[in-house]
Amino acid sequence: MGRGRHRGRSQRKHFKESRENVWKRPRTDPTVDASDNAVADKPSWEPILTDNPNFEEYYKEQGIVRAEEWDVFMEILRKPLPAAFRVNSNSQFCDDIISILENDFVKSLQAEAIEGGELEAIKPLPWYPKNLAWHSNFSRKQIRKHKTLERFHEFLKLENEVGNITRQEAVSMVPPLFLDVHPDHFVLDMCAAPGSKTFQLLEIIHGASEPGTLPNGMVVANDVDFQRSNLLIHQTKRMCTSNLIVTNHEGQQFPGCRLNKSRASEKGLSEDMPINQLSFDRVLCDVPCSGDGTLRKAPDIWRKWNSGMGNGLHSLQVILAMRGLSLLKVGGKMIYSTCSMNPVEDEAVVAEILRRCGDSVELVDVSDKLPELIRRPGLKTWKVRDKGGWFTSYKDVPQNRRGGVLVSMFPSGKNLTDSTQTTQNNENGGVNASEDGCKETDKSVVDAIPDEPVVEVSDLSLERCMRIIPHDQNTGAFFIAVLQKVSHLPEFQEKPNPRKHSSTKNADSTEKAPTEEAVVTADAEPVESPVAKVIEADADVEKDDSLVEHEKEKNTEGEAIKEEKEANSSSHAGDKRKVPMQGKWKGFDPVVFLKDETLIDSVKEFYGIRDESFPLYGHLVTRNTDTSSVKRIYYVSKSVKEVLQLNFAVGQQLKIASVGLKMFERQTAKEGGSKPCSFRISSEGLPVILPYITKQVLYSPMADFKHLLEYKSIKFPDFVNKQLGQKAIDLVLGCCVVILSDGEEPVEVDASTIAISCWRGKNSLGVMVTSADCQELLERLAERTPKTEVGSVNGSNGDSGGPADAMETA
Repeated sequence: MGRGRHRGRSQRKHFKESRENVWKRPRTDPTVDASDNAVADKPSWEPILTDNPNFEEYYKEQGIVRAEEWDVFMEILRKPLPAAFRVNSNSQFCDDIISILENDFVKSLQAEAIEGGELEAIKPLPWYPKNLAWHSNFSRKQIRKHKTLERFHEFLKLENEVGNITRQEAVSMVPPLFLDVHPDHFVLDMCAAPGSKTFQLLEIIHGASEPGTLPNGMVVANDVDFQRSNLLIHQTKRMCTSNLIVTNHEGQQFPGCRLNKSRASEKGLSEDMPINQLSFDRVLCDVPCSGDGTLRKAPDIWRKWNSGMGNGLHSLQVILAMRGLSLLKVGGKMIYSTCSMNPVEDEAVVAEILRRCGDSVELVDVSDKLPELIRRPGLKTWKVRDKGGWFTSYKDVPQNRRGGVLVSMFPSGKNLTDSTQTTQNNENGGVNASEDGCKETDKSVVDAIPDEPVVEVSDLSLERCMRIIPHDQNTGAFFIAVLQKVSHLPEFQEKPNPRKHSSTKNADSTEKAPTEEAVVTADAEPVESPVAKVIEADADVEKDDSLVEHEKEKNTEGEAIKEEKEANSSSHAGDKRKVPMQGKWKGFDPVVFLKDETLIDSVKEFYGIRDESFPLYGHLVTRNTDTSSVKRIYYVSKSVKEVLQLNFAVGQQLKIASVGLKMFERQTAKEGGSKPCSFRISSEGLPVILPYITKQVLYSPMADFKHLLEYKSIKFPDFVNKQLGQKAIDLVLGCCVVILSDGEEPVEVDASTIAISCWRGKNSLGVMVTSADCQELLERLAERTPKTEVGSVNGSNGDSGGPADAMETA
C-alpha cells in the first residue's frame, strides 16, 4: 500500500511539473539522422516560442485591454487553452452523462486539480444553459498524455465518437446562443467546417420541437473546402438528423435559388411551390480570419502572426457578411463572428456593412442576454497598420498603399481629406473621388491642423458588439455581433480590389492574403467567379497552415458545368483518385428522389411501416440515378424536401455534399436465397423510424441485450431467455430491431427507448452497430443494473458465430 501511495504522489508530481511545459517541439531537425544531432548535455525538446514583438505592439496600440491588464492578458495567452466540451442535449443519455460528470469526475479529478494549483478540475460553464457545457483546467494535450487523466480521456473519446458530447472550444459555443433559433427556422451556417457550431444549431432546432416529431426547420451547412466539408459531414453525422443539407460553395457566392415565373412555366412547374427562393430566418457568418484568438491552442500562430494577415482578409469578410445579409429574410438575424482580436477584421467589418445597408440592418443590443458570460463592448476607434506604419485616417495612407489599405478599414469609413484637398473639393462642387471610387461630400471633412493625424471615432453603435478576452474567463478570444434585417437591402454593387495571390505560410511576409474579385448585388443572385481561398484559423479545429485548393467554376443557370479546375494543396498533390462525374457538379454524386414504388413498398411491408404515420414517398433520396445500383437510401424532412424540389426547379444550383439521414442500406446474406427486403435499417436512422416499425421487432430482457452487445452475435439456442430465441427463429431472414424491455410487449417507444439494429441470420442473431456504440451502451446499462452477471452464453468465445456468419455487406 505504501508503494501505491508513493507511485500516486510520483505521478502527480510529474503531472504538476509538466503542466507548465506542454508546448514543446523537437529541437533537432527531423530530416537529419538522430546520431548527427545527439548531444548528451542538451534536451531533445524546446518550448514553442510564445513571443512576437509585432503582436504586442499592435494590440497595445489598439487598446483592446487597459494598460494595467496588459501583463495578465499576455500571461494567459501564453498558457495552453483548457479543454471544453458540450453534452448533446438531444442524446437519450444526456442526464446520465451530466450525472457522471457531477458525481464521478468532479470528485475523482480533484486531486490532480489541487496538485496543479486549481480549485476545480472540471466545472460547468456558468453562462451555458442547463449545465450542458463544461470547462476543464487541463489542456487537451494534458488530458491525452497523462496517466492520471487516462480514464477521463477515454470517457471523452468514447462519448464524443458516439455523439453524446462534442469537444469544442468554450468561446466557439457562444454564437449559436445569441442567434435565437426556433424549431421552424431555416438556418444557414455559411462557413461551417469543422461543424461543432452546426451540431449546436441542430441541437437547438431538435430540442425545441415537440417530442417524437421532426422539426419544421432545417440547417444548411456550407463550406468552400471540400476536405473540410468531409469533416463537417462526419461531425454532424453523429446528430442523426434528417433536417440537414451540407453544401460546398464559396460563401460569398452561395446561390439564392430564385425561381422566376418564366422558368417555372418552361418546366411546367406550379407557381405556388412551397418555396420559390432559398432564404433564411437565421444566418451564422463565422468568417475566415487571422485566428489570433486561438493562440492558446495553436501556439504556432505566435511565430507567423503579422498585421497584414488581418488586412488581407478584410474585403473577403465584408463580402461574406453582405452575402449572408442578402440571403436573410426581413426580420431575420445574422451573427457575424471571428476568432480574431483584430478590429480591422471585427468592428471595421461590422461598421462597413452597417454603412452599406443603411437603415435596413441594425446592430442588436444583447447586453441583457447570458449575463454570466463576461464580454466587453466593441471598440469605436482603432488604427490601421501597414508596412510598418500606423494610420489613423484614410487621408494619411499614401496613394501607392491604397490598394492594400481600404477606406472601409477605418472607423468613419470615409476619405477624410486635409485642408488643401478640401479647397479643391469645394471648387469641384464639394465632392471628392477617392482612389477606390468612394465619393464623399465636404460634410465628411474634419477640420484639422495640416499633417497632424486625425483620430477617427465611429458614430455607429459598435459598443453593441461583443469582444471576449481570454483572461476574463480563462478562454480563447472571440468577436461577435448580432445583426437584424429590418427591411430589404438597398440596391448596390460592390467590386473589391483584387489582390496579389500569396501564401500566408510566410510569417514574416506583409503581403495580403488573397481576396476575390466579384460583383454582389443585394437580394439578387450572385455571379459565379474565380476566387482564391484563404487560410482559416478556425476556433473549432486544430489544423495545418498549408494553402488549400483554388477552385474555379464557370456555369450558367440551368446548364451543366463546362469547366472546373481544382489545384490541391501540396499534401494532396500526388492524389490521382478519379473523381466521379454523374451529376451537374464534378466530384459530387447527384441527389435523386427515389420513385421506385416496388422498392419502397417492399421496405414498408417488411418493416410494417404505415405511410400515413411515417410517409416514405417523396421523402427518400439516393445518390445514384440507377435504382438497381442504389446502396444507400436517405430520409429527408419536409423542409429539406422543399429545398431539394426548389433546387431541381432552378437547375441544381446547390452543390450538395450530403443530405438527409441515412435510413436504409443494401444488405446481402451469405446464406443465399431471396429475401423480402434487401435493405437494412441503419444505426443512424433507427432512432427516427423506430416508433413506426411494427414488424421484425424483438423485445429483449436485460441479460440477453447485454450479451448481444458484448459478444456481437448469439446462436438461437444460446439465448438466456428461450422464448426470445424462438421468437428470433420466427422472424424473416434479414434485418430486425431488438428493443430493451423489462418483460412487457410491446414497449411504448419514446425518447428513452434503447434499441439496436440486428441481423437475423440462418443460425444466429448478430448486432449491426459499431463497437464504440456497443461499448457505450454497455457502460450506460452497467450503471442501471447490478454488476453480477445474469446467465451465461455458451460458446461466447467465438463458437456462437459473429456478424460475419450472419451477413455480408454489399
